[in-house]
Amino acid sequence: MNPADLSRTVVRAVRCAVEDGELGADVAVPGRVVVERTRPGGVGEYATPVAFRLAKAAGRAPGEVARVLARRLGQEPGIVSVEVTGPGFLNFVLPAPSAPLVIRDVLVLEGAAFLPVDIDIDAGLGLGLRERVVRESVLRLVRSQGGSQGGSEHGVTEGLSVAPLAKRDGDVVARFGVDAARWAMLCVPARETPEFSDRLLLQGEGSEFFRVRYAHARSRALLSNADGLGFGPVVGEVDAPALLRALAGHPLVLEAAAHHRAPERLTRHLVELADALLDFQYRVLPQGDEKPSAAHRARLALAEAAGTVLAGGLALLGIDAPTRL
Repeated sequence: MNPADLSRTVVRAVRCAVEDGELGADVAVPGRVVVERTRPGGVGEYATPVAFRLAKAAGRAPGEVARVLARRLGQEPGIVSVEVTGPGFLNFVLPAPSAPLVIRDVLVLEGAAFLPVDIDIDAGLGLGLRERVVRESVLRLVRSQGGSQGGSEHGVTEGLSVAPLAKRDGDVVARFGVDAARWAMLCVPARETPEFSDRLLLQGEGSEFFRVRYAHARSRALLSNADGLGFGPVVGEVDAPALLRALAGHPLVLEAAAHHRAPERLTRHLVELADALLDFQYRVLPQGDEKPSAAHRARLALAEAAGTVLAGGLALLGIDAPTRL
């Protein structure tokens, strides 16, 4: 099992518990359960608060509901362990991610990021620049998860509180460029005022914005250089735990970002993914007199997938992913 399957597995456990009478007939089975990466200091790798959502209809405390689900989920062959923490959080440990499965899952998912999105979010509302940027990104995220197709765009973002740009920052687009300005507007929660500094213009590791786009450019350069050496990507197993973990968690990040209407969750994840790819890149191509091997081809396929995910994530933010920087 991979993280993308975990949400569906939890939904199935809820359905079976309801059908078997363990949670009560009044409990509505959710169509989707948000599973997120465990925060630093938490238990396990992934967690969900689904028990809180079901507790009232079940007439039971969230902790009791969580324990009912934990007993079922603990029997799933693709889950290493399940633990209930706090008043009712379900926490999971999954097997180490497999490169072929991770690549397959993220590449299927990334197709949604590049679908053309015709957005007229302003529609006479007189929205400010930052509110328009945030609402557009939220709408792209929701659509990437299959929501708001043919529905009301304003319904998706209704009630979203967006802090405007500070007057002291002036014309941020003219100063930093469209892409860097968008990044700064989206990398903090919508209710917070974004900060602009010359770090956005920095072409080095001190800029998260630069690192994300540079990592994408490096993935394309690796493909080009490998082609010059006479080999291409072939999906296979790769020992790259940090990069595989970041890629495996990408579908859950998108789902959570759409659910919470929080593009900043995606920006944080893209930084994590970019840093993992930049650390990994030195192992991709043959060194010295070394000949291209199956291991090099598999590493190249993983680097290519990571670059594709970075490009797709930037597209959801409305930001360009250049092949050279």
